[in-house]
Amino acid sequence: MTEETAVAGVDTTTPNVARMYDFYLGGKDNYAADRAAAREVLKFAPHIPALARANRAFLRRAVRHLCAAGVDQFLDIGAGLPTHGNVHEIAQAAAPGSRVVYVDNDPTVLVHGRALLEGEEDAKVVPGDVRDVPGLLADPTVRGLLDLSRPVAVLMVALLHCVADEDDPWAAVAELRDALPPGSHLVLSHICASDHVDPARAAADVYQRSRTTMVLRERAAIERFMDGFELLDPGLAALDDWRPDGGGKRDDLPAWILCGVGRKP
Repeated sequence: MTEETAVAGVDTTTPNVARMYDFYLGGKDNYAADRAAAREVLKFAPHIPALARANRAFLRRAVRHLCAAGVDQFLDIGAGLPTHGNVHEIAQAAAPGSRVVYVDNDPTVLVHGRALLEGEEDAKVVPGDVRDVPGLLADPTVRGLLDLSRPVAVLMVALLHCVADEDDPWAAVAELRDALPPGSHLVLSHICASDHVDPARAAADVYQRSRTTMVLRERAAIERFMDGFELLDPGLAALDDWRPDGGGKRDDLPAWILCGVGRKP
C-alpha cells in the first residue's frame, strides 16, 4: 500500500499498531508513518519481527488444537490486517464448516478484511471494540453467523496490551466469558513486563509517543484474564513453548510475550 492508495478516511500520518504489525510481518499494508515508528521500535527491540511471526504461529497452533477438540466457531477480536494463514483458512482446513467472525475497530483492517472475505459465507469481518462487549455481541453479523448457545473460541491475540488499565480489560474479558456457554475458550497472547524489561519498555514508549496504547503487564495481571477459565497445558508460556509442533524453537527469542488457552468449564 502507498499513500496514493490510502483508504478513504484513514489517517496515514499517525502510526497505527495494526499497520506496524503488518510491517513487522513483511506485509505491504502500511504507510510511511507506520514504517518510521516501527523502525524506531526495532532500535530497542530487534526481535519484534521474529516475535510477530512466533505470535502468528501460536495462533495457528491454538486454532488447530481447538478444531481437533470440536470447536468450530471463532470470534477473533482485534484481528488486525489479513496475512498468510488467517484464522478462517486454518480453521476451515482443520474442520470444514468452521465459522469465523473477525472484529476490529480499524478502518484499514475492515476494508482489507471485507475485500479478502468477499464471497465467503462462513467468515465475515465486522466493526467492534473489546471495550464494548454488549455492542459486539449484539452485532447482527456476529449473531447471524455464530450460534452463541454453542461453544465459541474467543481470540485475543496481541490485543489486550493495547487496552489501558483504566478501560478495565479484565472486566471486558469476564463479560465475554459470562456471555458464552461452557466449553467456550479464550486464546490470548500479551506482552509481559517481567523479561528484558528495559528494552521492552523503551519500545512501548515509542508506541505511546505515537498515540498508541501499549501496556506492559506483569505475569499476575495477565493471569487475571484467565479467571474463570481452566488453563490448558502448559499454562501461560512463552510463544515457542506453547505446544510446539516441530517448527523449531529459537533459543535467542526473548520471552516478552506470554500466551495461553483457557476453557470455560
